[in-house]
Amino acid sequence: MIEVKNLVKSFKDGERETRVLKGINFSAKAGEFIAIMGRSGAGKSTLLYQMSLLDEPTSGEILINGKEAHLMSEHEKMLFRLSEFGYVFQDYALLPELTALENVALPLIMQGASRPAAEEKATAALTRVGLASRLGNLPSQLSGGEQQRVSISRAIAHEPDVLFADEPTANLDLESSATVMDIFKELHAAGQTIIMVTHEEEFARFAERVVKLDDGNIISDQPR
Repeated sequence: MIEVKNLVKSFKDGERETRVLKGINFSAKAGEFIAIMGRSGAGKSTLLYQMSLLDEPTSGEILINGKEAHLMSEHEKMLFRLSEFGYVFQDYALLPELTALENVALPLIMQGASRPAAEEKATAALTRVGLASRLGNLPSQLSGGEQQRVSISRAIAHEPDVLFADEPTANLDLESSATVMDIFKELHAAGQTIIMVTHEEEFARFAERVVKLDDGNIISDQPR
């Protein structure tokens, strides 16, 4: 489903250039649950952002279902992200003035769904993560764990090919973290492809494959 070839990502600060990814080769099959691990600064999130088309690599190739990402226009990438991918971030990234239902429905409306159809799908997604009674609540009225579940609902409501998660448990207590990981486990069991960045071994065990990065290189890629 995703293939990365000799991927390099560098950042410039004035005259100084820092190479964060140093020629990564990686592939993910449909239906896999992959955890990407490594110490802070190893390049985990940078790799995720390249694969999910949220950032542009310095060099190398990314193929998604055989389609070459570097040949896509910015508009094509935007449409691809909206329709094919789902995203879960550690800071939830919810719009504070919208209810849980509205936060989940908005991307569906942006994809062209009618408001009633979008709200129906959003309700189903929120119900799936145990938030059927919280549809009308604003993010400020929800706990951190509940906000992350809204974020997951938003990511899966349009049934994406790939769910990308960047440290989804980083801001949560143990109980909320366990709930989020149980949801990921259920999604994977239902066939969802998941690529998750985490630094927590206890949460990486939910994945079927663990890829470890160090200093911008993959140092191991093992089934769990």
